[in-house]
Amino acid sequence: MDLKYDFYINASPQTVWDAIVSPEGTRKTFFGSVIRSTFEAGAPYAYVGPGNDGEETVHVYGNILAYEPYKVFSCTEHPGPSYYANHEQLETRMTFTLETVGKSTKLTLLQDQWPADHPSYERVKQDWWLILSNIKTYAETGETMDFGW
Repeated sequence: MDLKYDFYINASPQTVWDAIVSPEGTRKTFFGSVIRSTFEAGAPYAYVGPGNDGEETVHVYGNILAYEPYKVFSCTEHPGPSYYANHEQLETRMTFTLETVGKSTKLTLLQDQWPADHPSYERVKQDWWLILSNIKTYAETGETMDFGW
């Protein structure tokens, strides 16, 4: 059930990293959301942005497991409270890993430790393609993709 994606991006690890964690980058690549956290191991985080509860919708939340700039960002992940009543039991782990490959960056996303019958699995499996494609395009061009939404 693990979800694993590898993308090769014609940009530096810093540029790719900024697309994943900086407020400017996440607003562009995660559809208007930003990460709120101190980014210290054990600290809570939340992706917050427009959605079901207005501009302050918590889309996902959890705790930081590892944070090494330009290399690895790992965290637990729960769907936001507005998505499922049992959101606290629906925990997975997300790990973004960046590696330099020549003058490019290999971005690997692994989302694992899925509980049985997680109601978001199929949707998340499809959504990561959109988000990661958006990260790649943004890091390479400074523009985001137009998905027509």
